[in-house]
Amino acid sequence: MAVAALSGGVFCGIILSSENDDSESVMIMRWHRALVAGAAVAGLAAPLAHAAGFTLSSPTIQRGGLLSEAQVFNGFGCTGQNISPALEWKNPPKGTRSFAVTVYDPDAPTGSGWWHWVVYNIPAASTMLAEGAGSADGKSMPIGAVQGRTDFGAPGFGGACPPKGDKPHRYVFTVFALKIEKIEAPADGTAALVGFMVNANKIGQASFTAYYGRK
Repeated sequence: MAVAALSGGVFCGIILSSENDDSESVMIMRWHRALVAGAAVAGLAAPLAHAAGFTLSSPTIQRGGLLSEAQVFNGFGCTGQNISPALEWKNPPKGTRSFAVTVYDPDAPTGSGWWHWVVYNIPAASTMLAEGAGSADGKSMPIGAVQGRTDFGAPGFGGACPPKGDKPHRYVFTVFALKIEKIEAPADGTAALVGFMVNANKIGQASFTAYYGRK
């Protein structure tokens, strides 16, 4: 039996002599499949590694901390200020042509969570959203950015408002780097529709989670 060498982690070939038995053939075939699978995984991992430095933060919310009354909804029994927090991102992956931002509560008792903010078509040159940019009029949004409809039924930031007595809910803030300049979604498109388009075109993402509960 002769086994060809590996070059750059890629299997080059195997030569079997006539003396090989079935067990040897099976072993070599398994080795070959494992090497091919490993190469495929490495190929898939490369784009993710390229975006490894992509980060999202907020000067007004601590990662893993609690939301303040500024980010709490005004309605549904809550009396917060309903102001979207400032968000900043750094080191997007090469090839980014636009960004999208979402805020999602996976703990909302709906069976599908709750979308609190959906923003897309943020220009690739943007590195932040200012505090209060999520107002319904969108005046502080980067030019061209679009706010999609949230689960409150309207565009714009909708703050936290979990049911009383629930353990603190998670609020996941995410920025997506996209390979396209524009998402062509209808003005009244749902968060799920925009989310589908975002995930179909993302080349990187960065997130942090904050918490809020009501007694």
